[in-house]
Amino acid sequence: MPLDGFKRDINYLRISVIDRCNLRCTYCMPLEGLRFTPGKELMTPEEIGRLVRVAVDAGFTKFRLSGGEPTLRSDLEQIIREIRSVDGVGELALTTNGILLPKLAPALADAGLDRVNLHIDTLNETRLRQVMRFNELSQVQAGIDAAEAAGLTPLKLNTVVVRDLNDEDVVHLAAQTLERDWHVRFIELMPLGGGENAAYSRDRFVPSAQTRALIEEKFGALEPLPVLNPSDESRNFRIGGGRGVIGFISPVSEPFCGNCNRMRITAAGRFHLCLLHNDEVDVREHLRSAAGEERLRELLMLAVGRKPSGHDLAAGVSNELRTMYQMGG
Repeated sequence: MPLDGFKRDINYLRISVIDRCNLRCTYCMPLEGLRFTPGKELMTPEEIGRLVRVAVDAGFTKFRLSGGEPTLRSDLEQIIREIRSVDGVGELALTTNGILLPKLAPALADAGLDRVNLHIDTLNETRLRQVMRFNELSQVQAGIDAAEAAGLTPLKLNTVVVRDLNDEDVVHLAAQTLERDWHVRFIELMPLGGGENAAYSRDRFVPSAQTRALIEEKFGALEPLPVLNPSDESRNFRIGGGRGVIGFISPVSEPFCGNCNRMRITAAGRFHLCLLHNDEVDVREHLRSAAGEERLRELLMLAVGRKPSGHDLAAGVSNELRTMYQMGG
């Protein structure tokens, strides 16, 4: 297992396969002025498979596919098969809005996908359209049903909490864990992309402590669950008597950088070393050249070695290069 410069075990690679999306969440993607990576510049299934083989050889075991919306890749099933064919790959997961899961879930499971994280910011129909734009509750439910029917579980529902948009809806979402074994996770809004994007995120920021207080006002004190993996970015709880899990992911108010075990690569083949920094290492040109496995491993280890100790939001430093859809989660 590779160690970074701060002696952290890095064994988890998040792979963005596309930066396009079929939604336009208000805190992530504007309606106009977007520029996407041309299709010919996206990593191919074979290139992704080659990268995963190098990563496994270096000690990586856990992988996640993200976007944008990864189900927009017409060759997503092939990408999953390429990854699953590599000996040593452990968990392989997918982050998705779930809209296309009703027609894709069985094939993705058959290809070797283990489970999905499904992004849903509210269960209120009106606010769903305000926050996630173009989404509908019927699509959300169909995606959940398809994931469960295909065995892509345990199902994790990710909610980005945004002040004055969906911050009061967290109680309804948390209540779903009373009868269902879902993991409902509330994520703090991060100032990504610089300019108006970052300013919006700071103005609409809701700390996890406030989200938790709203939930506990309704259900009483949450029961803390044991920390099974120190690198898990979610701090997990349960409503008394509930079946599911409530998680809080707090990169801004309660940074977990000291236990971070993740690397990210963009759809265009650039290692992005930390969500809240600009630093990147390009690997795509080497994937498309005659570079051997040893050279690719050198680049991976270079990226691991340059991974920063943590973010510097308190000092006003953030990622001005990319927004979330351009990096993956």
